[in-house]
Amino acid sequence: MSGFGPSSAPDAVALVLGSLPGVASLHAVQYYAHPRNAFWPIMGELVGAAPSLPYAARLQRLVDARIALWDVFARAERPGSLDSAIVDATAQVNDFAAFFAAHPGVRTVLLNGGKAHAAFRRFVLPSLDVSPTLIALPSTSPANASHRLETKTAAWRKALQAAGVAVRG
Repeated sequence: MSGFGPSSAPDAVALVLGSLPGVASLHAVQYYAHPRNAFWPIMGELVGAAPSLPYAARLQRLVDARIALWDVFARAERPGSLDSAIVDATAQVNDFAAFFAAHPGVRTVLLNGGKAHAAFRRFVLPSLDVSPTLIALPSTSPANASHRLETKTAAWRKALQAAGVAVRG
């Protein structure tokens, strides 16, 4: 399966990375399209990118907040949607050298879940000419039921603030 291109603007200061879109996202051709994924409810509370908005408007709210959105992997084999099912031997990472060259203000990478964090550190970080601050965050996936929405939102709020993003509340 193949992922999507980045949603970003040249003035971005933070990059949010998942691992690879799941089945619902691939079918909808939208990041975090699963109805129980907490990403858009969290971004709704923090930067006004509520799930009730049309998808393009949500992406624009992230851009306006200077948040870029992408995935670690450009493509990989994965039966289903679980990150644990990604076959690392088939994975190809996105072109992060080009991304960071085009987005020089991105100093913080927010990693949505353990797989994104581990994959970025293993497959991407050693080849980068830049050294962004990495912040591992609890996955917004519905498979991550060990954290309540309030806990996830608090962690994401703190991370966005650390990255220099103006958040609500």
